[in-house]
Amino acid sequence: MKQIRYAALLSMLALLCSVSALARDKNQHSVEIPDSVQVGGTQLQPGNYKVEWQGTGPEIQVNFVRDGKTVATVPGTLKTNDAQVTQDDIVTDTTSANTKTLKEIDFSRTKEALVFEQSGM
Repeated sequence: MKQIRYAALLSMLALLCSVSALARDKNQHSVEIPDSVQVGGTQLQPGNYKVEWQGTGPEIQVNFVRDGKTVATVPGTLKTNDAQVTQDDIVTDTTSANTKTLKEIDFSRTKEALVFEQSGM
């Protein structure tokens, strides 16, 4: 009877370890974008977004999700900052056509940042 209990316990631990490993590959943060910005070929309106990506990088695909709907999927680079920032930081650039483009998102409470390359601008 003890052997069955130990086997059941070991099976549950193995299952929990595999589930946590899968969950770790899914990365996401919520971010407030204060102004309209261009990222990839999509214009993001001001508001709250959830940014999601799979894997540990550096090259990743980033989904911008608003109200449960993916509004943009763009390539990005996941980087690690030297220092932890105290609040989310949205880095933008203004093109010669006076369009704000999203260059980087630094996440508070972590050393992670997403960098976006702007093409053709």
